[in-house]
Amino acid sequence: MYRAARTAVDTSKSSTDGADSTSAGGAGSGSATGPAEPDETAGAARAERTGWRRWAMDTRPLRRPAYRRLWSSTIVTAVGSQLTAVAVPKQIYDITGSSAWVGYASLAGLVPLVVFALWGGAVADSMDRRKLLLITNSGIAVTSLLFWIQAVTGLESVLVLMILLALQQAFFGLNSPARNASIARLVPEHELPAANALGSTVMQTGLVAGPLLAGALIPVIGLGELYLIDSLALCVTVWAVMRLPALPPLTGSAARRAGWREVAAGFRYIALHKVLLLSFLADIIAMVLGMPRALFPQLAAETYAPYGEGLALGLLFAAIPIGAVIGGLMSGTFSRARRHGLMVIVAVMAWGAAITGFGLSGSLWVAVAFLAAAGVADMVSMVFRGAILLSAATDEMRGRMQGVFTVVVAGGPRLADVLHGTAGSVLGARAAVAGGGLLVVVAMATLAVAAPALRRYE
Repeated sequence: MYRAARTAVDTSKSSTDGADSTSAGGAGSGSATGPAEPDETAGAARAERTGWRRWAMDTRPLRRPAYRRLWSSTIVTAVGSQLTAVAVPKQIYDITGSSAWVGYASLAGLVPLVVFALWGGAVADSMDRRKLLLITNSGIAVTSLLFWIQAVTGLESVLVLMILLALQQAFFGLNSPARNASIARLVPEHELPAANALGSTVMQTGLVAGPLLAGALIPVIGLGELYLIDSLALCVTVWAVMRLPALPPLTGSAARRAGWREVAAGFRYIALHKVLLLSFLADIIAMVLGMPRALFPQLAAETYAPYGEGLALGLLFAAIPIGAVIGGLMSGTFSRARRHGLMVIVAVMAWGAAITGFGLSGSLWVAVAFLAAAGVADMVSMVFRGAILLSAATDEMRGRMQGVFTVVVAGGPRLADVLHGTAGSVLGARAAVAGGGLLVVVAMATLAVAAPALRRYE
């Protein structure tokens, strides 16, 4: 909630990686250090995996030292970031005793995230991405250290917490586009879905393990030390980024200003490339209409109260990330699909159907099963939307595309909180959830019929 699912881990590419320091393909991709070496074709790679291995997670990107270091360091910081994501609202609630202030803090983090993600995309397209990653990751680490200092000194100032949160989200907004845009320089184009599945699985695992670890550590070491652990984890990221080679723009655009004119150019680029626009619309449909998390407390207190309100609430919040992790572990079943647009359409409609089933469920365990199924569908959608963004955009525009992507991913669920919370108070929680799921299915089917460019995209 407070880190926009931040992993704050960036490409960790050594200058001695040989073939891994070359371009990995993709539209407009190339190399900052030399021509790409020949790689196995997608067909040959598919032929190597037979039997049960075709069902398991596709780990081919981990053969590349740069991406392997990226993925390994993500494991550490994905959990660490969630420690702070738990600590900030807990500390604000302890100070104020008000959930409203927790909500205000969320808004304080969202505004700078949106502004700096859009601007950060333009910056990532106009300067060496390694340098930008180094600056922003260092800034995030220092901010986590400041969180720790205010906690151990007993400052107890909500204003200071909100300022630090805004600063942290500004750094993340600058960091995320550069980090995501760099992936296409690390792996070949046909491995982009697998790379996205690996990274998304780690992030979703952090969403499950991080809060559980935070809940276990707070009574033992205290709240402030969670910030310190996160700051130390971020040092791994900074060290990894220091080992990156230069990642300058491939088209000589480093001299271009990174102003709001360039941001506007990014939106024009989206408007002119239908498949990019449609991929964003697909995520907006899924999240705004179908993300029911704002109604979890009401459902736990009313519908699933016989199971125990605390147990029900924990299971509801954990079910979607757990399903996403399962989907990632089984990503061999889908990560080699060539029709990426069709996979996004099917995944979003499956998400809507699963959310509808959740809304109609009177049993907690059936509800959790439907939410886990929704998590699997969300993982499939994330994998192929990410692959479309990296392969359909040229390298000089990837930063701005990832900036818009960050805004959509962070803003969609927050808009859903408002929409579902309002609908739940008027229609009832279960009716609001089921209705939202049905709207997802109808809206996505309508989009697929009205705009064939997405379903035809390979």
